[in-house]
Amino acid sequence: MEAVEMPLLEHKQFIHAPIEVCFDVARGFGIHPQTPLKGTGKTVGGLTEGLPGEGDCVTWECVNFGIKQRITSRIIFMEKPHSFVEKMVKGPFKTFIYIHQFIEEEKGTTMIDHIQYHLWLGPIGVLMDKWFLAKYFKKIIVTRSIELKEAAEKKTNQTFD
Repeated sequence: MEAVEMPLLEHKQFIHAPIEVCFDVARGFGIHPQTPLKGTGKTVGGLTEGLPGEGDCVTWECVNFGIKQRITSRIIFMEKPHSFVEKMVKGPFKTFIYIHQFIEEEKGTTMIDHIQYHLWLGPIGVLMDKWFLAKYFKKIIVTRSIELKEAAEKKTNQTFD
């Protein structure tokens, strides 16, 4: 049987805020529940408040495509304030890894999100990904990054176009 390559999605967002603020806002709980659909996600297990660190687990309950799901992820790597990596340890995917990177710039921070995942469904999963799943995940990371930008800039009392 031929190995199936895992999709890799990437999104970059410039934020007019210090790297430390962006890093903390990204790992906090205020942004996740609002995406991709307002009000469809909440923390239901593990760490549910504060700022998670390496080794911490969080269980999210969310609705995707009309189906309620629980996804537990663990922060498997953290290099504050430059990057952290979340890995799904329980949920609907064979693998799901979310890499968050932060690069300090002269007037703010560039945040780069990478999502890599593999479905259980073999060739059917590959078709699902091509038809709609990759677009859905891209929408999630773009929407999340815009909300994170707004929150980080508000936190530093900066307003930019």
